[in-house]
Amino acid sequence: MSEQHKIRVSVDIYGQTYKMLGSETSGHMRLVASMVDDKMREINSHNPSLDSAKLAVLTAINTVHENVKLIEQVEQLEEEIKRLKG
Repeated sequence: MSEQHKIRVSVDIYGQTYKMLGSETSGHMRLVASMVDDKMREINSHNPSLDSAKLAVLTAINTVHENVKLIEQVEQLEEEIKRLKG
């Protein structure tokens, strides 16, 4: 996608402002940023002594873990659909 079709938005994540650039809507990018912020705050509530870098890595690990589980669920459902279709 060309640069002129990119959307720019400023978001706050865990007390820091980030400028995002992407092809999704600003609402979508704000939602993603909000979800990252929520996850960081959730993890921090259980591990308040973590520095920001470690908190960010744990947030990434947790988010990727959730994504892998969802992919596995989709694959299982696709297999079940194939089986039911015969």
